[in-house]
Amino acid sequence: MKEPKYRFKFRIFAGKIYYNLKKHFDWYLSGEKFTKKFESPLAEEIFTHKTVLRRKLKDVDIWMQENKIKNLKIAIQKLDKIVLNPGETLSYWRQIKNPSKRKGYLPGMVLHDGKVLSGIGGGLCQLSNLIYWMTLHTPLTVVERWRHSYDVFPDVKRNQPFGSGATCAYPYIDLQIKNNTNQKFQLFLKLNEKYLIGKWLSNETIDFNYEIFEKDKSPYIRNKKNQKEFKIVLYHFHHLKFLLKNYVDLGGYKLSRDIIKKIYNPYLNEMKKVNEDLKKIGIDFDPNATLKKLTLKDYLRYFWRKINNRSNIYKVKELID
Repeated sequence: MKEPKYRFKFRIFAGKIYYNLKKHFDWYLSGEKFTKKFESPLAEEIFTHKTVLRRKLKDVDIWMQENKIKNLKIAIQKLDKIVLNPGETLSYWRQIKNPSKRKGYLPGMVLHDGKVLSGIGGGLCQLSNLIYWMTLHTPLTVVERWRHSYDVFPDVKRNQPFGSGATCAYPYIDLQIKNNTNQKFQLFLKLNEKYLIGKWLSNETIDFNYEIFEKDKSPYIRNKKNQKEFKIVLYHFHHLKFLLKNYVDLGGYKLSRDIIKKIYNPYLNEMKKVNEDLKKIGIDFDPNATLKKLTLKDYLRYFWRKINNRSNIYKVKELID
């Protein structure tokens, strides 16, 4: 994996201000319906998982892990038993808020540019990792997620494939999950002496049951009913999104035909293959299912990109073999 890129301090500072403002705009002015309702536990357990609180990590002092546990205790109070009704979105940071010293958060381990550092509220990535991993085993839709770009502990034993986590940094590196189903879901979280434990609950059962595992250093999914398995695609493309009427937006970058052919074409073809494999086991994948109507801001953005030769909007069939 490539080493992290070096950034000038001013660029980092300016970028933090910009993305901080952008995230708050999205939270409060985008029109998205964010959940904030709590209820007593729902009846049906959809998926549960637990992760070890204290791990033997190279060059990491034990006090960082002890402080992490205290930080987790504070954070889960903002998420435990929160309900995600149909059409609602859960934002990790909108719900937890800024993990500041004033709120009782302590210095803990944070990862930055491939290095282990100390920062207030450190260790909360363990919680976002757990929530994201559990969500992969439900019909809920992950609408925002950022993976760790650098494997700081490649030799540490783990039971999840690298690349299947969700890093977090307040407020702009967020984890957001939307309920596009017709049933209610609820997040359940708790700590004991050894583990961080999580569950997704619901008021109804779901129609499929599967597990995710690692094989040949790649993540795979297995349908528990018929034991059929296939490889999971974990590519990440900034701003790529499917539009209505089978169009796809590759983002506002200047992309040559060669780049589109060598990078985006294989990705979309792999998406097509995954869709076909899912249909074979009775799961229908519709990339248009999470779309909302375009706003005036969207139209202005596309107009600006058009006049700057950065349109990059194609019919899906033009990019699939």
